[in-house]
Amino acid sequence: MRNTMRAIAINRFGEPETLALQTLTTPEIGPNDVLIHVEIAGVGEWDSFEREGGYAQMLEMNPVFPYVLGSEGAGSVAAVGDQVSRFKPGDQVYALGFLNPKGGFYAEYTAVDASLVSHLLGTLPLDQAGVMGGVGITALRGLDDTLSLQQGETLLIVGAGGGVGHMAVQFAKRMGARVLAVASGEDGVALVERLGADAVIDGRKDDVPAAARAFAPDGFDAALLTAGGDVAQQALSAVRAGGRAAYPNGVQPEPQARPSVRLSGYNGDPDPDIIERLNRIIAPGSFTVHIARTFPLSQAVAAHHALNDHYLGKLALQVS
Repeated sequence: MRNTMRAIAINRFGEPETLALQTLTTPEIGPNDVLIHVEIAGVGEWDSFEREGGYAQMLEMNPVFPYVLGSEGAGSVAAVGDQVSRFKPGDQVYALGFLNPKGGFYAEYTAVDASLVSHLLGTLPLDQAGVMGGVGITALRGLDDTLSLQQGETLLIVGAGGGVGHMAVQFAKRMGARVLAVASGEDGVALVERLGADAVIDGRKDDVPAAARAFAPDGFDAALLTAGGDVAQQALSAVRAGGRAAYPNGVQPEPQARPSVRLSGYNGDPDPDIIERLNRIIAPGSFTVHIARTFPLSQAVAAHHALNDHYLGKLALQVS
């Protein structure tokens, strides 16, 4: 392990071009930390907000530059703190580190609290595990914690081909729900069909209200809106009186529901409990985290620009 590392860092908040390849000091680990040699890092929509300084302003943080982004990734354990017994050097792991003061995953090494680190799940490839954390937790918090989805219920998912949405489709089926998924484009529909939704429609061209009535004539029990706009509003109109709907905070425009539908915004915050539940639902296998594109670490600027393009699932950085 070297004293220095390659990292993508910013020296000020701003546009994607603020991201630059730099040589930084390898993070020091505390007694409860795991130092991870990062191989893959997820690139998420929230990374843009962080890069622009949105979280720093919202949470009144005092950031230290150079500042390394990246809230999720996977690799191998390089070292562990004195109080860590669950991991040993060489273990393959994935981890989350949202707004980690010791630096994010856009770097060859990152130091993460052991409570946010997991051994690689049996059948899930390392690259998929590395991009799964943020969207997986956001999907599970929506379905489990916010909607309290029950076996046999009908669920409408909007944005089903996106990062959160394509995880939610698979989780909802494992929870025993009947799922109508709304995806964007023929490629989105094809992906979500492969992931096991009971029915899939193209939100760009199909009649969403008609498809919803055909699937759930009495209205849906619940809806998860991972995208906003007209289709989200059409989905909300298909939820029955007394039903529930949820959306991750940050979805724009913010959905609006009639009084008889309970609509909740929520955050996808990581903690040991939700990580354990995430691992438990994925552990049985046959699970797919779709990676649309993988960029070399040096092309982080291009990866951030790609966040504004149409893509399915997730984007990734190949760190090492």
